[in-house]
Amino acid sequence: MKVAVKNEVANTKLKQNIQLVDGVFTVSEAYDVVQSLIDEKINFHKLQRLSLCEGSLKANTKFPDTNIIRLEHEKLVAKKFFKQAKQKGFTIKINGVLEISMNE
Repeated sequence: MKVAVKNEVANTKLKQNIQLVDGVFTVSEAYDVVQSLIDEKINFHKLQRLSLCEGSLKANTKFPDTNIIRLEHEKLVAKKFFKQAKQKGFTIKINGVLEISMNE
């Protein structure tokens, strides 16, 4: 039995890449894709914060709060970037790879 477990661990992939987005988009399409991804991540942190507060109103929500603020800032930065691209008549290339790895 131990041999089978060792073989499973030896064959386990410790790193995985997922191609989320890859292509050339109009400014408005790219803006929608990026804003949607950021909004989903903000919602994740809001749910995380809500879960922390569910049992205690004095729960430490610094981590999700900080991430929400950072992501809201990133939305503004992205908005300015896309506005500039639109003014110049550019298209947008997005290569979004999600890299996932296991920690021991």
